[in-house]
Amino acid sequence: MPTFEQTVHGYLSHLYGPRACEVQRRLNQHITHFLSLAPFSSTGIDIQPKNAPFWSEKDQWVISYGDSIVEEDLPPLAVLSDFLQARLGERISGVHVLPFFPWSSDDGFSVIHYREVNTDLGDWSHIRELASHYDLMADLVLNHVSRESLWCVDYLSGSLPGRDYFIEVDPSTDVSQVVRPRSSPLLVPISTRRGTRYLWATFSEDQLDLNFENPDVLLEFVGILLFYLEQGTRIVRLDAVAFLWKRLGTSCIHLPETHTVVRLLRAIVDHIAPGTLLITETNVPHQENISYFGLERLPDGEPDEAHMVYQFALPPLLLHTLTRGETHTLQTWLASLPILPDHCTYLNFTASHDGIGVRPLEGLLPDHERDALLELMHRFGGFVSMRSNPDGSDTPYEINITWFEAMRGTRRGPDPWQIARFICSQAIMLSLQGIPALYIHTLTGTLNDVEGVERSGRLRSINRRRWQRSELDLLLDSPSTPTHDVFHTLNRLLDQRRQEPCFHPNAAQRTLASAPELLAVERGPLADGRRLLALYNVTDTPFALENGGEAIIQTLGRHTWQALDSDNPWNVEGALSPYAVRWLIAYN
Repeated sequence: MPTFEQTVHGYLSHLYGPRACEVQRRLNQHITHFLSLAPFSSTGIDIQPKNAPFWSEKDQWVISYGDSIVEEDLPPLAVLSDFLQARLGERISGVHVLPFFPWSSDDGFSVIHYREVNTDLGDWSHIRELASHYDLMADLVLNHVSRESLWCVDYLSGSLPGRDYFIEVDPSTDVSQVVRPRSSPLLVPISTRRGTRYLWATFSEDQLDLNFENPDVLLEFVGILLFYLEQGTRIVRLDAVAFLWKRLGTSCIHLPETHTVVRLLRAIVDHIAPGTLLITETNVPHQENISYFGLERLPDGEPDEAHMVYQFALPPLLLHTLTRGETHTLQTWLASLPILPDHCTYLNFTASHDGIGVRPLEGLLPDHERDALLELMHRFGGFVSMRSNPDGSDTPYEINITWFEAMRGTRRGPDPWQIARFICSQAIMLSLQGIPALYIHTLTGTLNDVEGVERSGRLRSINRRRWQRSELDLLLDSPSTPTHDVFHTLNRLLDQRRQEPCFHPNAAQRTLASAPELLAVERGPLADGRRLLALYNVTDTPFALENGGEAIIQTLGRHTWQALDSDNPWNVEGALSPYAVRWLIAYN
């Protein structure tokens, strides 16, 4: 087995050829400095033993902006920390604080300073405070940087180091093959001392892509990554990493060098801070997304890319399932998921700070079914963002809507089952193999923030409301509100899930073939024979289990089942009410 040094040298040789030794020497300086810092020091480093488990059924995360909840005269990061501890406590184990750095656009993802905390949110002491209570996920926004960054100032003046950090392209160059997540121009004109230059900008004119062919850029980000670990970060989200490496004449997405950079970063964190998790954010078709595990490249070995990938196909498939009232497509997709090694798992979610991506539906859902779903979301107050194709046309990229509003009804229109349907969607997500993450606005059943869209001019603002703490507390404590019902029901499900070993991310998962109205997922069995069966009626009418299909009848009859929250045997002859959730346990 190669040593760490040999592994790193191989990766750097792939990226930089004859410069590999020089780059490795400089990289080792970063690592030596990091290792000189004592574990459990005041900086927050908590290095786990190499054989420590990566995760368990107690891992349940929340996603939030630093200022999703605000309170007058208090730093928003302190408000967030207090809210999580007071309202969720140990029900959650981790929190993803979306970019908390100084930024110029895209609500944080156009970073100006990577090593500073936005003073409107707080400071590093507030980040370390959060990290002392929960596993902290931080974003490594490594594909692009703000035009207001010092690196860009260097570029404009022709000064080092930023002078060589960006990608200049002749505007006459054919870039039609480049895969785009947006409909904005790829090349942005920039006025410099050398005249107008055109820089690569995958996402917006304010987000200039960085040139990883320059090893100085890679080393900058290794240093930034290690700094985040020093501040207490345990989970590192590699934002938009699929677009990292560019080569004209290609699609410039998922290039081999991009995968090598991910493998390099994993080798570093596994070596110096075991227990640190890398998660790739790649909102692309399903097979492309899971390629960041590295399973196909090393079919018989230990995967060496991401520890986790976002389960991007899950949210739109759940929308399709619960608005159509049929599970066939979802069942087929779940049954196709590969068996993962122990050190790989999914991040399951339904909503995030972004929209609900529809690219992951490619190859899973016909275009006419996708378009029907988009039209329904329009009827429920949502929007659709577009992206550019190589032929110049635009296609849907994501749905912009809150998850609660997306659950307003079915294809027949709004109905009285919104909360039940919403809870069913979350229970399905919570029961699947992987680690669940709930967006703060999912926990609170937030409505579409149309005023936010009007103020910002950005469709994604529909799902980025800022709660006043006093208003949110009032709604949470008022039993007559949907906010109260949603939050407290989700808390109950989180309590049950974290105490159930069958929900361990590595516990086996099997989807039972069933009638289209029913979703049945079995987890386990564990070593002691314990198994869990999750049953969901995805329709607005009662469903008799005797109509569930042969596999369901046999499974129910083969074991003695009891509800997860009860000590009494469960009556398998009963019907499931509309959008019912049943988590059942058996030992035999």
